[in-house]
Amino acid sequence: RAKDAMGAIAKLTRDDGTSITLNVEYNQLDPLLRATSYPDGDVPDDTGLSPFPGNMNSIVLAMDSYLPTLERTAGIIAEFVNPKYADASKTAFKSPTRLECMMQDFPKELPASAKVGFTMFDTWCSYSPVKNSPASALQKFKDGNHPQSGTTGETDLFAANCRILRLAGASVDDPCKRTFNGIDVDLEALVVWSPQWAVSFGDVKARLLEPSRVKISQRSALVLDGDIVLEDLTLDGALVIRATPGCTVRVKRLAVHNDGWSLEPVGDAEEDDQAKIKGFRVRRDASRELVFETPGEHVV
Repeated sequence: RAKDAMGAIAKLTRDDGTSITLNVEYNQLDPLLRATSYPDGDVPDDTGLSPFPGNMNSIVLAMDSYLPTLERTAGIIAEFVNPKYADASKTAFKSPTRLECMMQDFPKELPASAKVGFTMFDTWCSYSPVKNSPASALQKFKDGNHPQSGTTGETDLFAANCRILRLAGASVDDPCKRTFNGIDVDLEALVVWSPQWAVSFGDVKARLLEPSRVKISQRSALVLDGDIVLEDLTLDGALVIRATPGCTVRVKRLAVHNDGWSLEPVGDAEEDDQAKIKGFRVRRDASRELVFETPGEHVV
């Protein structure tokens, strides 16, 4: 989104016609745009988003250009200052200002012949940082920006996992509206899985033998860890399935209905720091847990 606290990918053209594609840090982007071809600065276009793709610093380097550059520069990147102000008046600092050296400035050191590009991903499947305090996150929410907090870091993960399951063909109920730390979220079913279950969309599809027979209600919680395939599952509550190394689990037909887990809002008096940052704690009323530790194939 426009005005998000993240760098943007831009192509900068010099007076001699040469250009460079690189990250422009967020505190420089708006004044740079205003001083050049965007008099209103970083504002949404017709899509409602900034016309400049956000930079997540997931960088892939080509060794044939990286190594010569490393040898020439000895790994030294130009210093950079990004002051954090307390408010829009910019008269007081939120935290001490420091010198930084940013890895995303690496393209500045490359020769003109080097190729620099980027790949775009939808935000829902790639970016939800936890970087703001509850108070700062609430202000960002009120300003119309993503809070990027403990609240959204976790609820966005649930949303992404449920969306992936839907794309793979499973039936997952629509989310409901909830509010934590003053921030409104669309709360999906509490679905999480380990890298041992899946690390890609292809992995998820391979784990769902009959996707149309996997049905999950909005109030459900599902934890999957290990070599587990789902053939027929109806879930309305909480279910945990763990398969230790050497175990293969096939959920041939399983229906689970219990009181489940829920996210319980917490207030300012909450003493647990993790719960206070998120704005909720997990209340575990009931769950079914299937843990397989004997090597071999198991059918449920």
